[in-house]
Amino acid sequence: MNRGMKSLMAILSVLALARCASIVDGSSQSLSVKTTSENGDVTGASCQLDSNKGSWFVVTPGSVTVHRSADALNVKCTKDGYRAAVNAIPSTTKGMAFGNLLFGGLIGAGVDVSTGAAYDYPNLITIPMQTNTVVTLTPVPQLVAVSPGS
Repeated sequence: MNRGMKSLMAILSVLALARCASIVDGSSQSLSVKTTSENGDVTGASCQLDSNKGSWFVVTPGSVTVHRSADALNVKCTKDGYRAAVNAIPSTTKGMAFGNLLFGGLIGAGVDVSTGAAYDYPNLITIPMQTNTVVTLTPVPQLVAVSPGS
C-alpha cells in the first residue's frame, strides 16, 4: 500500500469513528413534561419518570434530562385535588442509528444500542390529569302531601 493510500485510509478511519459519535446525540436526552386537565394546563404537579436506566423527577411544567433507552419511560404525576396520572411513553429508534451501521459498523451500532444512544423519547411529554371531584349530596326536603279540608 503506498503512502497516499495509507493516508486516505487513516482519514477515512477517523471520519468513520467521528461519524459514529456525531450520528447520535449521546445517551442522554433533555425533554419537557407538562400536565393538563379538562380545564387547561395543570401547574405544580410532581412527576417521576422511570426506565431501566434510572429515575428522574420534575415539577410541571418543567424540563429534565433522562438516559435514553429502548424501554418505555414510565411517568407518574401527582397533585393535590387530582387523581394520580400514569402513562408509558415508548421510545423510538432514531433513523440515524441505522446510518451508524454504515459508518460505525456493528461495533458502533452495538455501543449505541447498549448505551441507549440509538433511541429517542418525544421532546414534549403531556400527561392528562383528572380532577378529584368530590360530589356532595344536598338533602332534598321531603314534600308532605296535604289534603284539602284537613
